[in-house]
Amino acid sequence: MPGCFKKTLFALASLISFVSFILIVVAMGTPKWMTGKILCKTGADLVNATDPELVKFIGEIYYGLFRGGKIRQCGLGGRRSKFTIFPHMVKKLNTGLHVMIIMFLCVAIFFSLVSFGFCILNAIKVPYRAINGPAGACLWNFLAGGFVVLAVTSFMAAVKLHHLTERIANFRENVFRFVILEERFEDCFWIGVASATAHAVNLLLISFSGIHFPKIKTKTEEVTVTAEDIMY
Repeated sequence: MPGCFKKTLFALASLISFVSFILIVVAMGTPKWMTGKILCKTGADLVNATDPELVKFIGEIYYGLFRGGKIRQCGLGGRRSKFTIFPHMVKKLNTGLHVMIIMFLCVAIFFSLVSFGFCILNAIKVPYRAINGPAGACLWNFLAGGFVVLAVTSFMAAVKLHHLTERIANFRENVFRFVILEERFEDCFWIGVASATAHAVNLLLISFSGIHFPKIKTKTEEVTVTAEDIMY
């Protein structure tokens, strides 16, 4: 049976792994990874709008991995619309990169659950095989955190290098053209970052579980028998 200190660390690590699993699921299902402000360039150019008048042509956009929405401002008031990434819009995006982000997160979900199971196992008993012990728990946590990091960095690359927000804003816009004035990563994106951080914390906790504290030994007094003791 593992010691009390080791039990506590692995119990905490299993809880963190489960929380990471919940965080990834929530992040994937929420449509606010990115928000931004979009300018209706065509409408502003038509009326030669100056700085005070540009407010009438600035709308908003938000999106996640599967859906989003925007407010179009082209001089005639705001028009709200919602959209889904699949199946139509993904053809206009970098399809391979977007699908890879989703796959990375799905694999991270799987490894988070495996990590949760391994941490529970190590909290209950000492496994016979090394791969089932702390080494295995470290491996699954490293893989889970690594795939989350890959997903987050791939999303950043899609936004910054492949102009994801601009592509989404101009989807099926035949008359007006929108330019991006501002982009901001939202809470759901940072939830993914928090999930990767949780697995890094787990790696530290599991490494601490391998620390062996020295046992305190009490000295026993040696009994000396002398010739006088024998006489009496």
